[in-house]
This record gives sequence, C-alpha cells and structure tokens, in this order.
Amino acid sequence: MDMAEKILMKGNEAIAISAIRNGADGYFGYPITPQSEVMETLMKERPWLTTGMVVLQAESETSSINMVYGGACCGKKVMTSSSSPGISLMCEGLSYLAGAELPCVVVNCQRGGPGLGTIQPSQSDYNQCVKGGGHGDYNAIVLAPASAQDMYDFVDTGFDLAFKYRTPVIILADGIVGQMMEKVELRPEKPRMTEEELKAIAPWATTGKSADRPYNFITSLALESDVQERFNQKLAAKYEVIKENEVRYEEYQTADADYIFVAFGCSARICEAVVDQLREEGIKAGLLRPVTLFPFPTKRLQELSGQVKSMMSIELNLGQMVDDVRLAVNGVCPVGFYGRQGGNIYTPDEIADAFKKFNNLK
Repeated sequence: MDMAEKILMKGNEAIAISAIRNGADGYFGYPITPQSEVMETLMKERPWLTTGMVVLQAESETSSINMVYGGACCGKKVMTSSSSPGISLMCEGLSYLAGAELPCVVVNCQRGGPGLGTIQPSQSDYNQCVKGGGHGDYNAIVLAPASAQDMYDFVDTGFDLAFKYRTPVIILADGIVGQMMEKVELRPEKPRMTEEELKAIAPWATTGKSADRPYNFITSLALESDVQERFNQKLAAKYEVIKENEVRYEEYQTADADYIFVAFGCSARICEAVVDQLREEGIKAGLLRPVTLFPFPTKRLQELSGQVKSMMSIELNLGQMVDDVRLAVNGVCPVGFYGRQGGNIYTPDEIADAFKKFNNLK
C-alpha cells in the first residue's frame, strides 16, 4: 500500500487496517455485531506474517480485556474492540487498567440497549464510557469518530494519548460510523516499537528486570487508606492536565450563529445538513462537534453560550451528553434536547422541526 493511497472501506475495517499500519503489537477481541469486521479484517490481513502483530479471538470479552491488561503491563501497544454489551463485560478490566495506569485502546461500536437490545446503531453508552463505566474514581480519554477516516486516524491518536498519559483510551464509535463505507486515506506506516524504543517510552513496563534498574511492579491494589487516597489524588491531577491540554472539537458555522447544535459521531454529520437547511431559511444556526468527550469542550461551550439564544444537544439516546452541555452553559442560555432510540435514525427534517418547536420558531 502506498502512503498516499485512498481505499474505500468500512469504519470497522479502517480500525483494523490502522492498527496494523500504526504498529500495534496485539489485538484481543471477541465478535459481536456491529463491530465484528474489525477482527474479520485482521484475520484476513494476517499481520502476524508481516509485522508480527498478535491477533487472538478470546473466549469472551472478559478474557479479551484481561489479555489487554497483560500486554499493557509489558509496555506493548495493545487494543480490543467490542459493542455495548461486550463493553459492559469489560468494565471491570477497564477499571483495573485505569487503576494500574496502563495504556491501551478500546473501541466501542455502540448498539442499542439496555440488555441485549438491538444490533442497530446507538449513542447510548455515552455515560458509561465518558463517566468511567467501571468502579472507582477514574476516567478514560474518549474520542468520538464521525467518519471512517476518523476511525483510521484515532487508532494512532489513541495510542499516542494512551502512552503519553498512561491511561486507557476509548474510541466511542457507533454502528453507523462502523458500518458505512467511505474513502480513507492511508497515512504513512509506523513500525512496531523495538525493544529499545519500548524501554524508552515505557520504563515502567514489566519486561524483565535488568541490572540498571529496580524491579517494576504493577498493581491497582492499595490496602492502606492513605496510600489509596494519594493515588486517587494523583489520578485527579493527571485528569486535570488532560482537560487542560487535550480538548478537541470542531465547529461549523458558529462565527455568527444565533443557535448552536451540539452533537458527536454520526449525529454531528446529520446536524451539518440541518445547519445548512436552517440557514437557507434565514436562521443562523451552527454546530459544535466534540471530538473528545473526555475531556469535554466545556470552556468553548461557555464562550459560545454568551453569543447564542439557545443550544440543542442531538443524540441517539434519551439524553446523556445534554447534561454536560447544561453544566458547561451553567444557565447562561437555554439547552434543549432531541434524540431517537432503539436503532432509529433521525432525519434532518425531524431535527429541524424539534429545533423550531423548542425555540418557538414557525
């Protein structure tokens, strides 16, 4: 594959191809709709014959995340992917990974719930992934792709952030982004880390004690209250650094906007069409798309709240991100919500009608 080559592929396939081309050491997963193409593509590409990447189908999602834990302890670039019920099974492992400060990338291609729910797309895992998901005081960095290109790019971005901050990174996709086919530009390949590079980037890893350093010991256990409290405060300080330095978002037609939509993933793409439609009617609408859901673009929303008449959160759920929008705005302007559930997808006309009703516009 040439470095500038562009290929038509599904978002899920882009995840797999990106993992290979960005030097992933291991993928441990378990098939579940609508993300099974990730593993299928990896099996088809057989990277163990080219880069040496390990690809393994575990016996369950619980096994997958614990294999990720083991690989991350060794400083390897490891990842997994699943969909909503499978991510629920992984949440204990995610808490352990955060508690041991281990880097990894986890892809959640969301489907409808709760329970077994539906295999149709959803965005109803926002609270689960953005607010932690497992037990204890922790956060993962959460990236929200809106295209197949994002799916490809966010694997590399995810590994960079995971190792920079020694934290799990979640790519919070949805069934639409995972299944739709788009043109994807392949970035230049990155080889897997050498042993020397691994020692430099992950001196904490359990790679076998050498004579020039003490033992490395990785655990999330702290039996003394004061020790645990100091660690909780260490994590809190790290999350503040992440909030200060890693907020990412995109804006569309916000410069002169009187009204702002806030949407992530596939919903943001639909809202672009809504903005265009409303502007044709003379209504100055704009869109803010959070690219990182944690850290959330709170400051930018605060700035925009003084400019606009209202904001509206558009989500494929019953209303989850809208709580963070309201916290950011802090009562400066009204914040509405419109959503669909159960795998149903809203049309631009539906959103425009809900927007006009909320704002009393005819």
